[in-house]
Amino acid sequence: MHDAKTVSMIMKTTALAAAISSVVVATSFSFQAQATDDSSVAPWNAQAIPRHIDQEQLNGVLTRSEMEALISSGEHLFTARFRKEDGVGRPMSTQAIIPTKKKRPARHEFSRTAGLDANACVSCHNQPLTGGAGDFSVNVFVSEGFQNTDFDNTDPQFSNERNTNHLMGAGLIELLAREMTDDLQNLRKVAVQTARQQASTHSIDLVTKGVNFGQLHAQPDGTVDLKDLEGVDQDLVIRPFTQKGVITSLRQFTVNALNHHHGMLATERFGERWTGSRDFDEDGFEDEIQAGDVSALVAWQATLPPPGRLEVDNEAWRSAAIRGEKQFDAIGCSSCHRPTLPLKSVKFADPGPYDFAGTRRTSEDDHNAIYDLSLTSWLQQLPHNENGEILVPLFGDLKRHKIADQEVATLGNELLSQRFVERDVFITSELWGIASTDPYGHRGDLTTLHEVIEAHGGDARKTRDKYLALSSQDRESIIAFLSTLVIEPPQSVADNF
Repeated sequence: MHDAKTVSMIMKTTALAAAISSVVVATSFSFQAQATDDSSVAPWNAQAIPRHIDQEQLNGVLTRSEMEALISSGEHLFTARFRKEDGVGRPMSTQAIIPTKKKRPARHEFSRTAGLDANACVSCHNQPLTGGAGDFSVNVFVSEGFQNTDFDNTDPQFSNERNTNHLMGAGLIELLAREMTDDLQNLRKVAVQTARQQASTHSIDLVTKGVNFGQLHAQPDGTVDLKDLEGVDQDLVIRPFTQKGVITSLRQFTVNALNHHHGMLATERFGERWTGSRDFDEDGFEDEIQAGDVSALVAWQATLPPPGRLEVDNEAWRSAAIRGEKQFDAIGCSSCHRPTLPLKSVKFADPGPYDFAGTRRTSEDDHNAIYDLSLTSWLQQLPHNENGEILVPLFGDLKRHKIADQEVATLGNELLSQRFVERDVFITSELWGIASTDPYGHRGDLTTLHEVIEAHGGDARKTRDKYLALSSQDRESIIAFLSTLVIEPPQSVADNF
């Protein structure tokens, strides 16, 4: 039996789900049976995916009710524990991002190194709330399978150990990356055109949203010299996700993670088109994760509210934080940890335009959804600049930097390169929410903000040295400021609209 409030909630959710006929909006098994009105689904059914979401229903700009239903489905999939009945496991395929067969089944299906290593997405993304970061105990071991597809060793020569990043504000991050990619690629076009017209080498500064990615030198024959490129790949695509900055989109991240951590294979990469099989991992389950399921997970992540600022009642803390923010800027922290970046459009298209084969992308798909983030309540709280652009308070620059040197090497602790990015090079960590997501560092082995600042080497060495040269009071002020950058308390999907 349900009370009146619960019944009202069920009726409301059922009405929203009608907009997307095959969306699962379950948040519990008894609720699932009510919402789907499907007699074939038992109330005690433990499947995470009793039926799939129809991608063909997701076309154009989604209405508010359609977004709410899809996001609810994504939240269910993010928090659900995948079971054998869903297709969990990959006995004859590896964690590699490129579909790769195993030579033999692993001795143990669950493994903290090559995976499976989690029952649910929320198993790792849970601090301080669902979609957040993770403690050291849920570190992941990143080995994309190019050299070692089977391993059971935590030695860093086999994999890179990484702490879990939070996903709050991830949709805004991806939108910024897309706009910055557009800018950089347009600058390349202009440089090539100018070089041809002038019949001589033409150099151009690659600057977007105030972030400098070096120079490009275009030749009259249309070739480009990229030797002076900084912090971005040679295709000029900004890849804002993971600690190395090598993942283009939430969709790519989701497809990768489903395979690596759960053995749930997405058809858009591991299905018949690319592998010739509907059961590539040979676990007896075909088409385990379909396009609409990935879309629901992306929609939920893309609409997560960004972290905010703690409203401090304590006068001493408030005064110290004000001083600390000024010191943060004065010693140069804000040159990489930029307080804001301007965003022109909040229309989040899924799939996006810049993914490689194996992840759905706009140019090759007839069923593209657009999520209008302006429908969310949290977007209204973000400031705008004089051009009407939204100022995204990320405290980052979406650029890769060298972060270690011979004397200060703590953050250059990895032995394997990832996607041909140097081992001591990482993308600038966005600081929004940092006070809610300790421990710190790429491996999550630094317990305080002071420790992680002290560990900055490489391009950040001068700023780090300036920090250490400050008085203890000024250093504490910077910590006081950073401690106000928090992830807000959890909200329901309905609270976001």
